[in-house]
Amino acid sequence: MSEPEDTSQAVQDTLPGVSVAPGPRRPAAAPSQEVAAHLPVARLALDLAPPHLDRAFDYLVPAAMSDDARPGVRVKVRFAGRDVDGYVLARTERSDHDGRLLPLRRVVSPEPVLSPAVARLARSVADHYAGTLSDVLRLAVPPRHARAEQALAAAVAAAPENDATENDATGGTAPVGGVGAGEAPVAAPQATGSGAASGGSAWSPYRAGAAFLAHVAGGGAPRAVWTALPGLAPPAPPDPGSEPVERGRGAGRARRGADPLPVTHWAAAVAEAVRAARSGGRGALVVVPDARDVDQVCAALDAAGLPAWDAATGGEVVRLTADEGPAPRYRGFLAVLHGRARVVVGTRAAAFAPVADLGLVVCWNDGEDTLAEPRAPYPHAREVLALRSDQEKAAFLLGSHGRTVAAQALVARGWAHDLAAPRDVVRARAPRVRALTSVELAAEGPGAAARIPTAAWRAARSALEQGPVLVQVPRSGYVPVVACGRCRTPARCTVCHGPLALSGAGATPQCAWCGALAGGWSCAECHWTGLRSVRVGSQRTAEELGRAFAGVPVQVSGAAAAGGVLGAVSSRPALVVATPGAEPVAEGGYAAALLLDAAVSTAHVGLDVAQDALARWLAAAALVRPATAGGQVLLVGDAAPAPTNALVRWDPALLADRELDERAELSLPPAVRVAAVTGDRPAVAALLGRVELARSDAVLGPVEVPAPPPRGRASGAGSGTSTGTGDGAGPGLLDAPPVRAVVRVPVRDGRRLARELAASLAVRSARREAGSVRVELDPKEIL
Repeated sequence: MSEPEDTSQAVQDTLPGVSVAPGPRRPAAAPSQEVAAHLPVARLALDLAPPHLDRAFDYLVPAAMSDDARPGVRVKVRFAGRDVDGYVLARTERSDHDGRLLPLRRVVSPEPVLSPAVARLARSVADHYAGTLSDVLRLAVPPRHARAEQALAAAVAAAPENDATENDATGGTAPVGGVGAGEAPVAAPQATGSGAASGGSAWSPYRAGAAFLAHVAGGGAPRAVWTALPGLAPPAPPDPGSEPVERGRGAGRARRGADPLPVTHWAAAVAEAVRAARSGGRGALVVVPDARDVDQVCAALDAAGLPAWDAATGGEVVRLTADEGPAPRYRGFLAVLHGRARVVVGTRAAAFAPVADLGLVVCWNDGEDTLAEPRAPYPHAREVLALRSDQEKAAFLLGSHGRTVAAQALVARGWAHDLAAPRDVVRARAPRVRALTSVELAAEGPGAAARIPTAAWRAARSALEQGPVLVQVPRSGYVPVVACGRCRTPARCTVCHGPLALSGAGATPQCAWCGALAGGWSCAECHWTGLRSVRVGSQRTAEELGRAFAGVPVQVSGAAAAGGVLGAVSSRPALVVATPGAEPVAEGGYAAALLLDAAVSTAHVGLDVAQDALARWLAAAALVRPATAGGQVLLVGDAAPAPTNALVRWDPALLADRELDERAELSLPPAVRVAAVTGDRPAVAALLGRVELARSDAVLGPVEVPAPPPRGRASGAGSGTSTGTGDGAGPGLLDAPPVRAVVRVPVRDGRRLARELAASLAVRSARREAGSVRVELDPKEIL
């Protein structure tokens, strides 16, 4: 390939006798523009927002950068007159571009942080969700931390014989011998989990559980949707030299030399599946909703013989969460990238972790909102791991105490197998569940109308003689919703019309949206100044319980609580008030659980209301002792019948199957593929006008949707804008309310819909069409 003509000093010809006007100052030319002799063209993925620029770009590789500009490294290039970040995807001999190629500006770091497998996955995720590759790469690769990178490079240089990776033919990294840090595969699973005490494994109670483990250990790629049994794993023998673990925020993190965190059955089962993958010499990836679940899995892995990775001592398991901080997170990312650790446990962004020779991917509790990315293109960790399982031929395990309709659809389509325990085993492991509805309490008299009826008081007092009692409250705070004390009209802020709330006894009402105080509030209907509570939060509930049960400790667990989210509590009698998802694990299990305000959990409108409510109830009930040990769960309130019956029967799969049949009849997701297009009415109409599948019979709407509450300007992808290339939904050019249109197509046309929407977005971007629009495929709610 001939070198490009140097035009850096070229000027336009002038007429004779006409002086040359001084031109703009140009940067000094590089000392040498010599191009690399081997593979002189670098194909890059650039960090560019416009959808019409979602493609690879070719640049020349200077000879001085040839050794460092390997596939996967970060680079800076000149694009449209500005410096742009990018990643090298490949090196080639020649380019398909006919024009002049610009050289790379510089190599940011010689570390190949984008592995080929993750690059392919990012491209698949972008195509699946009608997004751009640059948006997905922002989620997949953490920001660079130079000190962490330099520290790892120094450690590799100091002990090169222990480095587990070597450069492959394309400049990427691959584990030496398929085993991290020069270690042999771990031993096969040995009686870990809830069945270890009886000589079995955590998977022995499940149909085909042992076969699933054997298939994973043998290098296979089985796919299963798993309904986990309730309860805790048997505690490990205490270490005589250990110190008691601190209870409170962050207390769940397992530490060497500390009292281990009580491990749940599901975490022990996940650890056993990971150990099966490691016994076959392959890596594993576990994605969970929050840091507390990460603590659970890491504690179970440590008990199973897979310790946490440390730069000084080595290990097997790396945590990847936002709570770790930039430096530890990037350090762990590099350890996984170099094959020094072969197991990753983390939150949703960990789904893109560069695990070498991936053999197992696990997604726990896929119904949690935290597993859905709030930034464009809004991927869900469940779908990312499913795509990755297909691409890398890895086993797939989707587990939960409940069962989402999306998970049931995977079983119904035959893509995954159902992995559950027989009904007699479920009855033996589960606590006794009672639904204290108004019909059930009809004979209780006036006490039946109380928020905590007499039957619940008696059950709680009796259970406190045996151990701690869990009280789940669906709302945090003190009194999150108030209304007029006379006419019951909801109290609203006079500034932004948001709901008013009370933060404590005797506190001034405050808006939950804009934070404005409403000291002189009066009802707009009857001008009354008194307020009454409509919803009671966890703080007020704890205050009432403390007065009712004098002498009994009351602990509050929640993000807004003074002590934060508790990791665990002791087996001593106590009342533990927690919001959904913040229930701490009790040593030996809770003696009872009260699930208050059940009607609130199913009162709002949405497709997933029933499954979400059941999942929250089951997650709390799973921490209670089995019925044979006296454990009981009381559901208080008139909730919807379907999730109530599913909780009493402890049969979430039946509810999910029923919901799936109803959605198939009504052509609702996941029986169909859905795209929600939200934005200005002209922009939505123009976007859908270029989508062939958006026929009149496939489109619902457009209809007006409420504008978001005034909580300040949103940041990041998906924020509202009124420019021509806006990605988010916001007010239109004339301050008209935004609209939303829903496109429904059969599942078989889902990929085609994503392609057509992406192409329409690219045309919109190239033409700089006015207005704003946001496209989201497979949204959680469309109502």
